[in-house]
Amino acid sequence: MDSTWLVLVSLVLGLLIGAGFVVAVFAAARRGERVAKVVTPSVPDGVSQVLDALDSAGIVVDPSGNVVKASPGALALGLVRDGKIANAEFVRLASQVRDTGDPVTEDVDITRGPFSDVSLNLTVRAARLGTRYVLVLAQDHTESRRLDEVRRDFIANISHELKTPIGAVSLLAEALDSAADDAGQVRRFAARLSTEAKRLARITGEIIDLSRLQAADALHQPELLAIDTVIAAAVDQNRVAADACGVTLVASRDPDARVYGDEALLVVAIHNLIANAIAYSPTRGRVGVGVSRRDGLVEIAVTDQGVGIPEEDRARVFERFYRVDQARSRHTGGTGLGLSIVKHAVQNHGGDVRVWSLVGKGSTFTIRLPEAQEKPLTGQIPITGSAENAASFDNAG
Repeated sequence: MDSTWLVLVSLVLGLLIGAGFVVAVFAAARRGERVAKVVTPSVPDGVSQVLDALDSAGIVVDPSGNVVKASPGALALGLVRDGKIANAEFVRLASQVRDTGDPVTEDVDITRGPFSDVSLNLTVRAARLGTRYVLVLAQDHTESRRLDEVRRDFIANISHELKTPIGAVSLLAEALDSAADDAGQVRRFAARLSTEAKRLARITGEIIDLSRLQAADALHQPELLAIDTVIAAAVDQNRVAADACGVTLVASRDPDARVYGDEALLVVAIHNLIANAIAYSPTRGRVGVGVSRRDGLVEIAVTDQGVGIPEEDRARVFERFYRVDQARSRHTGGTGLGLSIVKHAVQNHGGDVRVWSLVGKGSTFTIRLPEAQEKPLTGQIPITGSAENAASFDNAG
């Protein structure tokens, strides 16, 4: 009896222990499966493909702060290094979302890479991705912010530039009314009124030119142009001003120099360079306009013997409304838009403009344009430029 009881007790205990072992094994197996899913870096279906196709920066982070997926844009911006987020602001935003569970959006300024001083403005949004990951997206708004700043500066400068001649016209009109009985005063005020009106018209015209140059279709129908006739037209437009200032204009020729473009825009660009050279030249000075060809480029150089440009100002002379000498610009009536128009006109033709200068000796502005490679057969593509312009060019200097 006792031995039978002991056998039964032992059997029951054995079954219980065996069943417990089996349950433990299955539980361990289930736990092991879950652990395997945790340690294997994976993101929900479709997310990897979306990040691969994303132009902007996108990063998926796991609970340990490891980057399990990053878009090409994130890598290009240097936001990921050694499998971790490289920017402290991004790390902070990801941690905040992980702690609170709420999405967050902030504007963040970063530098492009660890050694760069180029600042980027990003709009960053972080949110949960499933139950364990955090998705961080960043959109680069650096260029749009720069354009907004340019637009605000442009409007502010326009307002300032227009305010002066408009105010002068108003005051002169009042002066004319009060001096109606004095013929001499009327003539004097009328002359000044005419000067201010011309200045206002010049500013308005240059703003229109600049707006046209910034349009997408500025060179909608380029033509084959003979550079000689373009230079001749620009020289002819400045001859009266040069004579009035006692400045000699000299131009060289190259009958084979041709480019594709808009004749009116190129004439404006070269005219502005010549007018600028005359304004800053001394009496009995000399302004030269030269043309040459090399390595598939047509180069047009305008050289003066004026005051020159300090080194610290040369990089900014093509900015809108920038003036090296404010007092002299007011005296000459300059608007500060001339060189900016030159730059945009040349860029629209696929070229560039450069400046060399030595203080006290003079300056040389050089326009470089792609040369038209093939000469068209007669009658196929008209070469613009009038015989009258060519004749005036022959008489230059």
